[in-house]
Amino acid sequence: MPKMKTKSSAKKRFKMTATGKVKTGQAGKRHGMIKRTTKFIRDARGTTTLSAPDAKIVKGYMPYDR
Repeated sequence: MPKMKTKSSAKKRFKMTATGKVKTGQAGKRHGMIKRTTKFIRDARGTTTLSAPDAKIVKGYMPYDR
């Protein structure tokens, strides 16, 4: 059997935590910061974990990173 391939876009955007959750950067912080509230910018610092339905999709993209 050939090896399964990891999607290159997924390995650049996501990391797995030790408990198996998918860690990603916060969405909505690339541009348009003037219209965002200070509270949004403050709460969107750092990284976040994906919700369970989204994490299931991403885990399919990275078969060896579990």
